[in-house]
Amino acid sequence: VLSLGADVLPEYKLQAPRIHRWTILHYSPFKAVWDWLILLLVIYTAIFTPYSAAFLLSDSEEVQKHQCGYSCSPLNVVDLIVDIMFIIDILINFRTTYVNSNEEVVSHPAKIAIHYFKGWFLIDMVAAIPFDLLIFGSGSEETTTLIGLLKTARLLRLVRVARKLDRYSEYGAAVLFLLMCTFALIAHWLACIWYAIGNVEGQRTGWLHALGQQIGKPLNGSFGPSIKDKYVTALYFTFSSLTSVGFGNVSPNTNSEKIFSICVMLIGSLMYASIFGNVSAIIQRLYSGTARYHTQMLRVREFIRFHQIPNPLRQRLEEYFQHAWSYTNGIDMNAVLKGFPECLQADICLHLNRTLLQNCKAFRGASKGCLRALAMKFKTTHAPPGDTLVHAGDVLTALYFISRGSIEILRGDVVVAILGKNDTFGEPLHLHARPGKSRADVRALTYCDLHKILREDLLEVLDMYPEFSDRFWGTLEITFNLRDTNMIPGSPGSDELDGGFSRLRRRKLSFRRRPEKDAPSPTESRALRGDGGGGQAPGAPRGPAEWDPPSPSSCGSSDEEEPPAPPPGATALSPFRSAPPAPPEPEEREGSDVCNPLSG
Repeated sequence: VLSLGADVLPEYKLQAPRIHRWTILHYSPFKAVWDWLILLLVIYTAIFTPYSAAFLLSDSEEVQKHQCGYSCSPLNVVDLIVDIMFIIDILINFRTTYVNSNEEVVSHPAKIAIHYFKGWFLIDMVAAIPFDLLIFGSGSEETTTLIGLLKTARLLRLVRVARKLDRYSEYGAAVLFLLMCTFALIAHWLACIWYAIGNVEGQRTGWLHALGQQIGKPLNGSFGPSIKDKYVTALYFTFSSLTSVGFGNVSPNTNSEKIFSICVMLIGSLMYASIFGNVSAIIQRLYSGTARYHTQMLRVREFIRFHQIPNPLRQRLEEYFQHAWSYTNGIDMNAVLKGFPECLQADICLHLNRTLLQNCKAFRGASKGCLRALAMKFKTTHAPPGDTLVHAGDVLTALYFISRGSIEILRGDVVVAILGKNDTFGEPLHLHARPGKSRADVRALTYCDLHKILREDLLEVLDMYPEFSDRFWGTLEITFNLRDTNMIPGSPGSDELDGGFSRLRRRKLSFRRRPEKDAPSPTESRALRGDGGGGQAPGAPRGPAEWDPPSPSSCGSSDEEEPPAPPPGATALSPFRSAPPAPPEPEEREGSDVCNPLSG
């Protein structure tokens, strides 16, 4: 019953098919309501058909009621209504669409009829035969017994119902309920068979005779225990036998009863093992989340113990793990999304970040493609109280949006600002070519959930949608700018990193050793020492070579004092271009103490 079949797999609506007149879609609300109605009728049939065949048709009073027509017995009217509903269901199935092996909705009437003939038509037709009309007015006992047995053919519809109910097998409570109902239904059927065997065995040797003696109603002809006493006792015997209890107060006496009891015990052992096996699996499934939590927590504690993490940091680790688990339930979102195509990943990310994208004014007016691309780049961060999200001096690599909780901005021990839901902190990325450093600490006051997007990811998406970029930067309101504008003394606020990078690069180029073939001539050496042009005062210490003039295309500006230009008589040096070679002077070649300022 719990194995997946071909017709219980998800049926996808690929397109709206062109259906013929009077054709019913298999996913329509009417078909869903009709299926539930047929399910209830099948359950009624599964309960009352065996009971009627075993108890009612063998009782003289009930037989007389049955023979007088539909006016005497309400059950006859109900059975007639059930037969009519089953016949209507066959007609509806001839006009209901289905999904073929290519996952296409088939609505052609001829193909639907062929598909139904090859499938469930025979079972539905046998279950819909009105056997009550065949015995109407017939008084023979043999005919009554035969028709009662034929009515049990309606139970064949349970196979179809079982396959339909199989789709609920993923829910533990539903599976447990279905198993208990199945156990009770089988016990009910076996109780009907147990009574039929006792009724056939006779009035003096079977279990019915013993029952009459116990309750003081001896079985004598049409007198004896009532139908209620017989059914309750038979159901009690089957339940005690299926559960392997067997108190012995109701016991088999004849060979037929003993053989049936052996069969009941075998069936009970199989059902006992099946039900308890499924129950144990359901219980494990219910506590699987708790087991995974304790397993992950054990790994965290082993990591803390192995690396000897101090107590304050240990407490922060455990609190963060507990908060993250309560938010995600231990589900790795990245691992889950990897199993889906990118288009579906984008839809899922758009749904997860829908609150941010709808409430933040900066994202309004963006196209759906832009929102999907942004949603793919957002990451969710969780923080328990007291956790530091950004430290002073950290490189600002992301922009943060607060979706829940409160944080505080601290400079030293002073609280500069407190931010809450829908606030944003970071730096204005479009104003700076390079990421800056934080000038304050960012610490969580409560349990916080934040959406962050990396600098590179945001700029990449905005480059793909330039028409939205200007609007985004114009409407984005950063609640607190963390960028440190005083990191380098004397540098301008927005370009200090770029200027420092350019200065560092120029220094490296200035101290680079000149190749031997471009070695300066003694004349140039004297010019550098101040001998030929007065560029350096006599007796001044010999320092490094002069700095290169700043390039007009260098990024940023610097407030550092640039070295003076070389005198008119001196030749300017460049690390990229060497001076023309000059003939050496003999008196300076030997014993000369002139050093190359570029080589130090």
